[in-house]
Amino acid sequence: MKTIKFFSYTAVLLFLMTSGFVHAEPVAEGALQAPAARPVEMAFPVVVSPENPRLGEPLTIGLLGAAREAQARIVSASGELLSTAPFFDTGETIDGAPVLAAILAIPSTAQAGPATAQIRSQSSVIATVPFTIEPREFFHEDIPVPQSSADLITSTDPKKTEEAEVLWAILSHNGSDVYTDGTFIVPVNTRRITNPFGTGQVFIYPSGERRPPSIHAGIDYGVPTGTPVLACAAGKVALARPRIITGNTVIIEHYPGVYSLYYHLDKIAVPEGSMIEQGVPVGLSGATGFVTGPHLHWELRVGGINTDPDAFVVRPVLDRVALVQALRR
Repeated sequence: MKTIKFFSYTAVLLFLMTSGFVHAEPVAEGALQAPAARPVEMAFPVVVSPENPRLGEPLTIGLLGAAREAQARIVSASGELLSTAPFFDTGETIDGAPVLAAILAIPSTAQAGPATAQIRSQSSVIATVPFTIEPREFFHEDIPVPQSSADLITSTDPKKTEEAEVLWAILSHNGSDVYTDGTFIVPVNTRRITNPFGTGQVFIYPSGERRPPSIHAGIDYGVPTGTPVLACAAGKVALARPRIITGNTVIIEHYPGVYSLYYHLDKIAVPEGSMIEQGVPVGLSGATGFVTGPHLHWELRVGGINTDPDAFVVRPVLDRVALVQALRR
């Protein structure tokens, strides 16, 4: 983890404002300068982890001593807003001050290179952390699909629109509950991947028509129908129902704005609204919805952005102990 302590005059004002000592108007983004260093106790310690995320990976920002309504943003070198998320309370404190965190994602389609993590309060930027987005290669493939699958995609059905709206309402929701800790697990007992995360794919219909290119938002595991599918981490079941395109679907909320998705199940084993522990079956794999064969499609979404599930298996996206240690430095 990387800790950067800011001594911005704007940050000092915000600290005093939220402590009830002074009132000040927000400082415009363009008015931020680089003033002389001020006492450490007046600063906002900030942690960015990892320091150099790859395309398609999550990024966690830890914050101490700032307003709870602060918002985290990732901005590219060209000024494009790549990701945004509110801060939430981790339940940890340092000398009585709450330790806050925000979990964001680097889109797989972003440009690699210099970027900035921003912390905003209302209309003002109160801290910035420069970092580098590491490049990454993704596969590209053409996928022939049968006529039945082509009809499923091209048919006009108001129910598909309704289902898409319900899905997006869930994935764009940022609550305040933290349901899990530690690393995630792969939801099926196999590493046979038939389609990795981030693949650029073009569907080809029997007529020869080529659909516009799309990005594969998750990982496909080639498992036979009836394979147990396990919850990758503890959480709350936000959706468990059949959908036209994704078939029998389960969605679990793990952190504010962080969801895992399980598509094309043969059977669903959990009810909506239930709490579930890591490793508990959510259903059985299958071939429902838009598929070319039986498999599990596993997805992780952060603030609605598709994010590499393997990154959650390699390291905790929210490591409270490491976060507190880094903020104390």
